[in-house]
Amino acid sequence: MSTPTFRLAAFYLLYFTALGALVPYWGPYLKYLGFSPVEIGELVAVFMATRIAAPLLAGWLSDRYGRRMVLVRLTTLGSCVAFAGVFGGQSYAWLALVSGLFSFCRAATLPPYEATVLNHLGRQAERYGRLRVWGSIGFIVGVVALGALLQQYGESMLPPVVLGIFVAVALLSLAIPGHPGRPSTGQSPRLMQVLLRPDVLGLFVVSVLMVASHGPYYTFITIHLENNGYSKSQIGPLWGLGVLAEVGMFLVTGRLLQRFSARSLMVVSLAMTAVRWTLIALFVRHLGVLLLAQTLHAFSFGLFHAVNIHVIHRRFTGPLQARGQALYAAISHGLGGALGSLAAGYTWVGLGADNTYLAAAALPALGAVIAAMALRDRK
Repeated sequence: MSTPTFRLAAFYLLYFTALGALVPYWGPYLKYLGFSPVEIGELVAVFMATRIAAPLLAGWLSDRYGRRMVLVRLTTLGSCVAFAGVFGGQSYAWLALVSGLFSFCRAATLPPYEATVLNHLGRQAERYGRLRVWGSIGFIVGVVALGALLQQYGESMLPPVVLGIFVAVALLSLAIPGHPGRPSTGQSPRLMQVLLRPDVLGLFVVSVLMVASHGPYYTFITIHLENNGYSKSQIGPLWGLGVLAEVGMFLVTGRLLQRFSARSLMVVSLAMTAVRWTLIALFVRHLGVLLLAQTLHAFSFGLFHAVNIHVIHRRFTGPLQARGQALYAAISHGLGGALGSLAAGYTWVGLGADNTYLAAAALPALGAVIAAMALRDRK
């Protein structure tokens, strides 16, 4: 079976274009609706918390029945239906419900899709970065294009644009063939055996710390930049610069993983993330330093994510592939993202913006120590 490279890449492109339009501007949209920083942090935490259960359920179903693209199609359709609820009300309770349903469907999409992509690649799994890079390009398109639209037409443009892109994602999923997977038969006794390995446990702990440290960034960075005099037409390109650096990193991670151990690359990415949050805390008003901090997104997301996907793919094999990806998504992006967003809302009010970023910098610094001690030094 030939690899449908163009369609696999196009799905990443559209899926992350929608996220590029949503993630940077969801906090400002909630502020536009009149919510406080604490309420914004709580609503974003709801958005993140559903990413704990959804990937686990999707991973189990796709490994159990082997119909991964069927799940992708159902969850992308569910994302469209759920997000349409944004047009139905603007109360805290209603948006919490809509956010939860939408995020549940969205979070359930990637684990079976990532497993499908890696199975299509087969023994050429190192090509993953060259496909995933199109997601980063899509994110840049979304963040820059919507930033320009919001600058001209206001925050009310966000819901229809995001919904329209997710409709396109759902339609594209119909054109992507499912790789002939083997459904799991009987029990999978190896799951807990793999999960309880010290290096795997260490990986998940480090992932929670890393993603939690991004809470102030994904929840409040757009608001923070606006408060420091940056316009939306400037903020969009600043987001785009970070993702552009991520693109460059995805293009070279295959070679880096061939030359260096996963542990070494993980420690470097964590250390550079601590530097990034420190720079934002101390020098957000200095454009040159802020530009430097944004390029470090290559390490805080690009390198870290690629190394994690590589390690999870190596550790969770056979019928555990999708569940391995699901556990990574649920524990890191779900649990870590929810804790980070929730904490950011409270520290933003209690400690202030700068101290919130300094506190965030401590998390990857701790993660670097744990990674150096717990992860095995092998490629």
